Amino acid sequence: MRLALELARSAADAGEIPVGCVITDESGNIIGKGQNTRERTRSALGHAELNAIDEACRTVGDWRLYGCTLYVTLEPCPMCAGAIINSRISCVVYGAKEKKYGSCGRVIDLFSERYSHHPAVFGGVLEKECSALLSYFFGELRG
Repeated sequence: MRLALELARSAADAGEIPVGCVITDESGNIIGKGQNTRERTRSALGHAELNAIDEACRTVGDWRLYGCTLYVTLEPCPMCAGAIINSRISCVVYGAKEKKYGSCGRVIDLFSERYSHHPAVFGGVLEKECSALLSYFFGELRG
């Protein structure tokens, strides 16, 4: 999660919403990293999780990421939760809760719906640090 926070800080430095994501395989090796790139790419698909999933799939040479763990600084949105389900990621660890779009329980829990894949989910990891980074970023925008 600390590396995901570093990626989130890098995103903030680039003017992006500070969200970072890291994916590890069963052995704990990093196979994918991502940060928000929506502003730079002008794409709604530029979420940290999607960028990390894309890199992880290319690293392992498969769209299935069984046994992998995704670490992200902000609770995934519905789009990212769908990508997590579709890529068969086994575990999701997130930091801050997402008030408007959180799909691991804040707004809805897509992982408990009747899909054929249900990752384990652990929230609140380094929550204070993740939340503080987001609060600072948005405070500076309004500032």
